[in-house]
Amino acid sequence: MSFPISNTSPVTYPGAPPPETDVVVIGGGVIGVCTALYLARAGRRVVLLEKGRIAGEQSSRNWGWIRQTGRDPDELPIMVEANHLWRALADETNVDIGLRQSGVTYLARTEAELAGYAGWLPHAQALNIDSCLLSRRETAHLIPAMSQSYAGALHTPSDMRAEPWVAVPALAGIATRAGAQIVENCAARTLDIQDGRVAGVVTEAGRIAAGEVVVAGGAWSALFLRRHGVALPQLSVRATVAATAPMPKVHLGAAADSRIAFRRRQDGGYTLAAGGFHELFVGPDAFRAFPKFIAQLRADPFGTRFLPAAPAGYPDAWGTPRHWAADQESPFERMRVLDPTPNRGKLKALARDFGALFPGLGPVQIASAWAGMIDTMPDTVPVVDRVTALPGLSIGTGMSGHGFGIGPGMGRVLAALVTGGDVGHDLTRFRLSRFSDGTAVHIGPSL
Repeated sequence: MSFPISNTSPVTYPGAPPPETDVVVIGGGVIGVCTALYLARAGRRVVLLEKGRIAGEQSSRNWGWIRQTGRDPDELPIMVEANHLWRALADETNVDIGLRQSGVTYLARTEAELAGYAGWLPHAQALNIDSCLLSRRETAHLIPAMSQSYAGALHTPSDMRAEPWVAVPALAGIATRAGAQIVENCAARTLDIQDGRVAGVVTEAGRIAAGEVVVAGGAWSALFLRRHGVALPQLSVRATVAATAPMPKVHLGAAADSRIAFRRRQDGGYTLAAGGFHELFVGPDAFRAFPKFIAQLRADPFGTRFLPAAPAGYPDAWGTPRHWAADQESPFERMRVLDPTPNRGKLKALARDFGALFPGLGPVQIASAWAGMIDTMPDTVPVVDRVTALPGLSIGTGMSGHGFGIGPGMGRVLAALVTGGDVGHDLTRFRLSRFSDGTAVHIGPSL
């Protein structure tokens, strides 16, 4: 399969949705797919609705890292579980999803950066994760072809990588074999609310009766929820990614410094991205949510480039409807797959910076490029919660660029949340009410 998945990719799961089910999952990214998988394994009848294609948006456009390194401490236990689940799930399909334990390395240009990594390390040690600090000499030995001399690095040997445009569709296959029904090209327009609680979903193909609904719509979640009076201070930022042609091996794993991130792919090329850089299209939600994001902006004032307006049809574009009737075409039908144009200037910089870091490779040829919209929250951790004001509704969104790696763990947690099973983790940090109960926005010690 070519990467990433788009609206020109074949429809794998056509067909009309059923008239009723136990749970509807809205969103066919890695979080929605894994939630549907574990709901089916819990014996629930589950229908997953995807307005476009499975993994058509950020779930096939991410870096392909499955990392514990640098995670927010409240996410870290779920990420440890996700690492184990990835290994088990990879054995349940005859598709090679590219899952390899090749490590993730955060490179420190300065002693101050290295000290920051050292400050995070106790969180990993508390969970027996094999993260460690590397000296200048050890870093050079790990990736010997680099022209840059780094002060050191934070390295986690047990971290992994996979090919997201292969892995997430493979997980969808596991979910259907477990009994989940997936319907692509079928947008959820509105919730059906009766007597103050969820009674189903109205889709473009008709109503599905269901007592439970999970919103895992990525960049579209806030727009869908606002239609039903649920305020979610979620924004989406554009991230540009490049894929090189096959090149000589310089490192089998994934690594990043403040300028560039890279990982080896199964086809022999490298996936490149700018470390710590993204772009925000300013729209109505950006103005509305700005006060909640002040702490994040102060923590990383130069990591975001602001653009005046999103293209037509984007979730926070000025012309995107915020209200629509259940019998009207919704914004989700008007844009089946959110397919941003990559930043061309950034692509040139990626090729230049990767070539400068590894001069022995010669000229770096960009074979393909794309962009994705990363849904992010003010504190860079997701909302994973039941909506108390609307019984029957659960939310799993705002993964803030962390969703691919943690997907199986978060899916298992969300399924347990819906069924009343053992969640197994403290979800206090991920509650929806933290944005409305006076809690100060807290940016955790993630890297």
